[in-house]
Amino acid sequence: MSLHPSYVERFPLLDGIDSFEQLMGDPALEDRFHAFMQWRDATPPPAVDAEDGAVPGPHGPVPARIYTPAGGTVDRPCLVWMHGGAFMGGDLDMPEADRTAREVCDRAGAVVVSVDYRLAVDGVHYPVPLDDVVAVVRWVRDEAAGLGVDAARITVGGASAGGNLATGAVLRVRDEDSWLPALLAPAYGVFHPVLPPVPAEVDALLASVPPMLRFTAEGTAGITANYLGASPDSADGYAMPALADLAGLCPVLMVDAEGDDLRGSEEPFARQLTDAGVPLRRHVVPGVMHGFLNLPADIEPVGGAFQLIADAVAAPVLIA
Repeated sequence: MSLHPSYVERFPLLDGIDSFEQLMGDPALEDRFHAFMQWRDATPPPAVDAEDGAVPGPHGPVPARIYTPAGGTVDRPCLVWMHGGAFMGGDLDMPEADRTAREVCDRAGAVVVSVDYRLAVDGVHYPVPLDDVVAVVRWVRDEAAGLGVDAARITVGGASAGGNLATGAVLRVRDEDSWLPALLAPAYGVFHPVLPPVPAEVDALLASVPPMLRFTAEGTAGITANYLGASPDSADGYAMPALADLAGLCPVLMVDAEGDDLRGSEEPFARQLTDAGVPLRRHVVPGVMHGFLNLPADIEPVGGAFQLIADAVAAPVLIA
């Protein structure tokens, strides 16, 4: 396979940007990066009702945005969703959060609760972001009837760092509450404190992409250290789920990108899930790169990935 031409034609936007740290310090470079990642000229996502609110949490209120489908007021499926951003970036308005929520809400007829967890900046570290996510998952579970949600059809998911947080949150509620959602749905997540070796075919596929778009073992270790506020060696299984006991986890849908160095983490984690007896469906989306849920649905195969997630949210029992 090769990368989708929509990526290749936009690579010049990243000229001169070599690292995430570099763009974080230069607003002009950051704007170019967002223009590349977010397809600002894209077709708008579906129009659904969205309301901002807050959920009580151990570190103060956790902002969340609730998306509600048209028609029907009870027994709807629900997705609790976390955006990515290396634990230090992202918000409810980025396409990976807002577009994904709208697409799933519309396609699945689902309530979607998008979580604005605290970021690992300005002295915030683990477990604070995860505590925020766990608080919202528990709130959705406990308030399902008031939200018009079928408590037996709650999915917890997220993208990139959000996929990590979704998985850590499900492990927490399994261990602390003896409860599990119907489905866990991490998209192109990271599960190890340091990136394991990248599959050779992925390395070859990404050989010509700008350095900014590559993940390295050193880079992911740095992201982990920032998230933890400590050495990656200090991570536990809730912070980095590859270190956890996965037995007894709910069914899992992994939606990953073909062109993504983080497959070095995703593929061994998928094997760990299978070895632990966890029902798993994994779909590697061809031709796309890390962060593809920022892209519009009319760029295939992104639309197919939205539909795959929506179908699983609507009927999570089908994955078992």
